[in-house]
Amino acid sequence: MNLHALIIGGSRGIGLALVETLLADPAWSRVTAAARHAESAPGLDALAAIHTPRLHRLNLDVSDERSLQAAAARVASVDPALHLLINTAGLLHDDGLRPERRLAEVTADNLLRSYAVNAVGPILIAKHFHPLLAHGERAVLANLSARVGSIGDNRLGGWYAYRAAKAAQNQLTRTVSIELARRAPKLITVALHPGTVATDLSKPFSGNVAGDKLFTPAYAAERLLAVIAGLSTESNGRFYAWDGAEIPW
Repeated sequence: MNLHALIIGGSRGIGLALVETLLADPAWSRVTAAARHAESAPGLDALAAIHTPRLHRLNLDVSDERSLQAAAARVASVDPALHLLINTAGLLHDDGLRPERRLAEVTADNLLRSYAVNAVGPILIAKHFHPLLAHGERAVLANLSARVGSIGDNRLGGWYAYRAAKAAQNQLTRTVSIELARRAPKLITVALHPGTVATDLSKPFSGNVAGDKLFTPAYAAERLLAVIAGLSTESNGRFYAWDGAEIPW
């Protein structure tokens, strides 16, 4: 069987580690790494030198629906069947955007920026790429979420925009899982929490994380793929942590 995986956000951090781990497994005949600048990403350059022609690169912008539509068409023109799609793209901070500690720090602009990447992006990815996953073989659509998006697990408050956007992502993932399972009974759609991983996204906030709780991207990728390998159709529409434990919504 020719297995094809697509990693969105695959040019750095967890996404790049997922691409590298999948390429190390000969069961995956094609691995497509997608990102805003995938075709010029140094990390992917290094992998391409080793794994050409199994590694493919795809430029897309998760906040631009036309970009997603064009990217899906490009993938379909090469290989019409995907067996794994993992969306790792996310936004926690950048210039002008920081997790809010107090209500007074909340702004409409930052809420909308977080929603655009963390909630709107994932559902538009599902909209345009799900036909490639809707075939007669087992397939997985996984969105990287975060435990802070769990309403039931929220005990600390703060981080308004990121928490709310990830909660919205979780609801959208749950909702689309129901529809897609009707069309493709072997398609499993889930939300995944990778733990706290030493990436640019978490770097400003990882100082208080115990060493054994701060994962390398390679370890996070290994654990996430192990969780994905263990999923069944009964797992559809659920939210799992890196260790396979189910997280409350």
